[in-house]
Amino acid sequence: MPMIRLTVPTGALTDQGRATIQRDLAAVLLRWEGAPDTAFFRAQAWSYLTELPAGAQKTAEDDAPRFLVEVTVPQGALSERRKAGLVEEATASVLSAAGLSPDQALRVWVLVHEQPEGTWGAGGSVVRHADLIALAKGQRADA
Repeated sequence: MPMIRLTVPTGALTDQGRATIQRDLAAVLLRWEGAPDTAFFRAQAWSYLTELPAGAQKTAEDDAPRFLVEVTVPQGALSERRKAGLVEEATASVLSAAGLSPDQALRVWVLVHEQPEGTWGAGGSVVRHADLIALAKGQRADA
């Protein structure tokens, strides 16, 4: 299942953005992964928000906040097209949550980590990508 982690400097998100960004990013990830919109799959899309203390994030140039989105998915779950869409939409979501305009997009980095087959487990068992595909097909209304 997918996992998404957003790391931000404390205070970099608006109050509304802080309240909604985790579910927003999880929904973006599920959509681009092609998972069905069911309670089961939404519950498996873990989303973390890590807020760094003041002064913990800087660049060699300035102290303007930067945002790191790390996505972990099973290897093969995202085509190049889906990765591009995920990066674009996750970036837009973070910019919105921080009250920033699209011209600030270089402040957002999205790293997609693909977990190799056989190296992810849940519920005490190794979970394979084929298992997830079969589960998703079984939960689709059109399957």
